[in-house]
Amino acid sequence: MKAKFFTIGLIVLQFAVLALGANDNVVSAPGQTDDFEYYAVFIDGSKVGHAIHSRIAAGPRVTTTETVNMTINRLGQPVLLKTKETCVETVKGEPISFTSEQDMGIATMKTNGTVNKDGTVRIRTTGVGGAVQENSIPWPAGAVMAEGLRLTELEKKLKEGTSYDISVFSPGIMAAVNTRVKVGAKQDVDLLGRIVPLTKVETVMSMPGTGEIASISYVDGQLRALKSIMPMAGMNVEMLACTKEFAMSNNQPAEIIDKMFLASPEPIEDAGAAKSITYYLKPTAQTTNLTIPSSDNQRVQKLEDGTVVVKVEPVSMPTGGTFPYKGIDANIAEMMKPGRFVQSDDANIIALAKQAVSDAKDSAEAAKKIEEFVAKYVKNISMSVGYASATEVAASRRGDCTEFAVLCAAMCRAAGIPAKVTVGVAYVNDFEGRTGFGGHAWTEAYIGDKWVGLDSAFKAGGLGKFDAGHIALASGNGEPVNFFNMATTLGKFRIEKVTVEPGK
Repeated sequence: MKAKFFTIGLIVLQFAVLALGANDNVVSAPGQTDDFEYYAVFIDGSKVGHAIHSRIAAGPRVTTTETVNMTINRLGQPVLLKTKETCVETVKGEPISFTSEQDMGIATMKTNGTVNKDGTVRIRTTGVGGAVQENSIPWPAGAVMAEGLRLTELEKKLKEGTSYDISVFSPGIMAAVNTRVKVGAKQDVDLLGRIVPLTKVETVMSMPGTGEIASISYVDGQLRALKSIMPMAGMNVEMLACTKEFAMSNNQPAEIIDKMFLASPEPIEDAGAAKSITYYLKPTAQTTNLTIPSSDNQRVQKLEDGTVVVKVEPVSMPTGGTFPYKGIDANIAEMMKPGRFVQSDDANIIALAKQAVSDAKDSAEAAKKIEEFVAKYVKNISMSVGYASATEVAASRRGDCTEFAVLCAAMCRAAGIPAKVTVGVAYVNDFEGRTGFGGHAWTEAYIGDKWVGLDSAFKAGGLGKFDAGHIALASGNGEPVNFFNMATTLGKFRIEKVTVEPGK
């Protein structure tokens, strides 16, 4: 059966680009005001795309642009991922503005940010059909962008043993990432057949409450990263400096489905009928800090040997909950607001929510109706869509698990029900001949006083509903930054044991 999931690998790859891109700063030679560098992008040795890095100094401003194009396969279906980030800063590395453009299969989302003197950032996002969202966020204290990072690297230099911490703001995920840098020894490095002496630089990126993303770069005397490597989700993602001709040459897209699939130690006959399932997660050698979140639907315990025990027991749908939500919990109220990917204020989504909810008498009934509506509404189950926003899904009716999840969350919010997008892994008995856990996304809605799982993708695929076969790794507004813990966790554990508690 072709289950409606597996967009998650594409979101993970976004963080790979972020981590590697943070290390490929170009340092201009004396008297030079601009420079361009070309990179080839590889996954497990297959060339899947290219990156172009430019730095242009004009008067008091420095503009740095990073463009990445990648093509990967999902069950043989090519998916083109395009991202472009531009940072504008003063010559001292002070942030002025930024732009982020993302195209992952349906349309381009463009976000512009202007950093004000009062420490706020004015955000303007343009999505499908020219729809505009505007809001403000605080600028993360002490955070730098590309030029600020470059100046710090110049100051610290390449002395072996040097280490430092710096907060780097990424326009792509609209957040600052804590970055720890350590300079290693010089060694000979293979650059597509050329052996070059370069200095090893280790970078570890993290955010509060998450795991870590580690990468290794090899830089020359001008601090140019000529090779960067990062293990992620069982894959090795690399960027290598090269000629423009090679960077732009034909790709050999890597198939990522099997790389994102997690084996089960034993078959689970009917996860949907289980009251609970307890999973024993064993960290791999790649991590010593496996971070799995607790929630209303899963409880997490860490054992002394590093094993993480996750008991998934889905909350039963309460009855009698009222909507719209009028509570005073700020965190829950936050899950009522429109966002860049969950545009609950869009006229089309509001109309769909009204159509779905109809005459529902309470929030539980309304949420069930929305879940069912979305399962039937998305007609074209497309593996070629990377990650689309709710408005894009509402207009195109295309996508897979993440598209079901963002549309369901947006419609719940439009109906007055707090909702969030959750990502993790979910068990399936048969996904194109595979059995085990695949990367997946679903929705959680706040009903009564609990977060209840909704899975329109599973319903659409004839797989039942949200059940104990779902292990959550991260959740939030559907923003890429909300999935950071997913990127730091997937591929860094195996499921050693499964215990099923049958339902009544």
